[in-house]
Amino acid sequence: MCGRFSLTAEEQRLNEFFNLAGGKSPYVPRYNGAPTQNLAVITGNNQHELQFFRWGLIPFWSKELPRTAPLINARAEEIEQKPAFRQAIQQRRCLIPADGFYEWTRIGNKVPYRIVMKDRSLFAMAGIWEKWVAPDGENIHSFSILTTETNELLSQIHNRMPVILSPGKYSEWLNNSWEEIKSEIIVPFPSEKMEMYRVSDKVNKAGNEGPELIRPYQETGLFS
Repeated sequence: MCGRFSLTAEEQRLNEFFNLAGGKSPYVPRYNGAPTQNLAVITGNNQHELQFFRWGLIPFWSKELPRTAPLINARAEEIEQKPAFRQAIQQRRCLIPADGFYEWTRIGNKVPYRIVMKDRSLFAMAGIWEKWVAPDGENIHSFSILTTETNELLSQIHNRMPVILSPGKYSEWLNNSWEEIKSEIIVPFPSEKMEMYRVSDKVNKAGNEGPELIRPYQETGLFS
């Protein structure tokens, strides 16, 4: 799965990488993007504008805002069978810009790791989005990140990872039909292009933010 990610690049670099004209909302780097927060997305409807949607997809047919267990991830292999995702995967796909994501060991103590590209480049995770109309008439846009089986690198700590798109696939993901692209999309991103390193336990708390969250973890002595 993917439960936290970062997008810390300067705005100019972000705009150049994704060919953006800038967004209507101010861009603020995020070191610990977490579920239910409003985070950056690029939709097929506005491919040159950064927008900010709630992380945790709310199906358009929901009667109320989910209070627990938001739909932050969608298993790519099963997405066509899930009522919450079935229409979105066909009509409402998006890119989730990032420069890293976090995962935790599942054995023993919960230890956080940050996963990045070896060259520290930006990347995009495959997402789907929805518009939900609240009972009071408010429109809430939300998204989920697609996940797939893990690659060799991530298998050391987890059995799932986000679907990461190569830059050459961004346009296809946003514009082509799901039937045309699904066989080449639902694959783990190559291990040799990625690396991971341990980070501070501070990332475990969703409210924590700041550059110290993405620095490599360093053990310190009692009196250091």
